[in-house]
Amino acid sequence: MRVVVTGGAGFIGKHLVAALVARGDDVVVLDNLRRARREAVHPGATFIEGDIRDPETVARAFDGAARVFHLAAQSNVMGALSDARYSFTTNVVGTFHVLEAATAAGVERVVFSSSREVYGEPGAVPVCEDAPLLAKNPYGASKLAGEAYCRTWHCAGTGVNILRFANVYGPGDTGRVIPLWIERAAAGLPLEVFGGEQVIDFVPVKLAVRALLGAAERDLGEPVNIGSGQGTTLLGLAARVRALYPRCPSVEIRPARSAEVVRFVADVGRMREVLGIEPPDDPLAGLADLAAKQANAA
Repeated sequence: MRVVVTGGAGFIGKHLVAALVARGDDVVVLDNLRRARREAVHPGATFIEGDIRDPETVARAFDGAARVFHLAAQSNVMGALSDARYSFTTNVVGTFHVLEAATAAGVERVVFSSSREVYGEPGAVPVCEDAPLLAKNPYGASKLAGEAYCRTWHCAGTGVNILRFANVYGPGDTGRVIPLWIERAAAGLPLEVFGGEQVIDFVPVKLAVRALLGAAERDLGEPVNIGSGQGTTLLGLAARVRALYPRCPSVEIRPARSAEVVRFVADVGRMREVLGIEPPDDPLAGLADLAAKQANAA
């Protein structure tokens, strides 16, 4: 089966591509390499260097595809703040091009990677999929707009499933709190905490890949949260990172960043029901492995 992964050289994308290649699919990776390296593309996949903001490139990549995993995005809150135009043109206009090209190519199903940021600051946790969608930053707004287009295409007959990911972490991630803190801890530098009141739902990338693969094989009907269903305080995460390093780096509290959601824990009942995926007992069990990998790479 021919499968296209947009953003297939990125963090989640490269883990997904590895799983698809391992099961024998004909995989095409479409990535503009803005936040990834060419070396990250799996050698068993066909690579097209291109941007989802270019409809002709997207159409060429989708020719003959049966499934599309749409992960290409400006994928973090602070990046969307610093370049809101790129976030909009990639996450909204680019998603439009993906849906348009998928329909023209006769793709059987598109799996859209959305985010917990579409909920904004929830009134209560855990947050179910029917909670109000009140994005509080440009990244969340762009994902919410992408979801709206996905729903429109789904109603018109193109198979589209929406997964709302909590904070995915794992090997190969960069620029987010866990990899940043592991790098700083390894160097004996203080862990910077912005605010300190945050409660975050962390989910291992292996679970995220299982969810993506499962979502490609059935009609989910409604969006599905992908998370651990457990909240970790940012200070609790700092304590677990510090415990892995003998030099025990200190924690420095910085002013909170207003664009960031303070607390989020996913209700994972629908994930269990429609995808058959159980959340991990300890969502941060992979921290020690990440620290070991960082030490080996140093």
